Amino acid sequence: MNSYLFDTYAIIEIIKGNPNYKPYLDQEMIINKFIFAELSYILLREKYPNADNYLDKYTKFIVSIKPSTIKEAMKFRLENKKKNLSMTDCISYFMAKELGIRFLTGDKEFEKIDNVEFIK
Repeated sequence: MNSYLFDTYAIIEIIKGNPNYKPYLDQEMIINKFIFAELSYILLREKYPNADNYLDKYTKFIVSIKPSTIKEAMKFRLENKKKNLSMTDCISYFMAKELGIRFLTGDKEFEKIDNVEFIK
């Protein structure tokens, strides 16, 4: 079993039943509070059926982020300002690097970046 830091994009695709994410269902999932916040917002905004059940399910995968990781992520975001990367994605990407795992996402901005498992 491999560990991945699942981006909000990946979680939403899993909830929607995207078959491209099926191989990752048996892998260890890690998220952070920023991803959880985005997930909460999207599920509530879209009035997703059983949103509370999904949110309860994903709370157990939350891992804390070191302040130094956030600092490095914001440097990266600033250096890549033209790519319009989100704060959450940058933090999550750097958290994955720090943990020695891959960042699982389908966000096009991360398609060609090292240490990313890019799945559409």
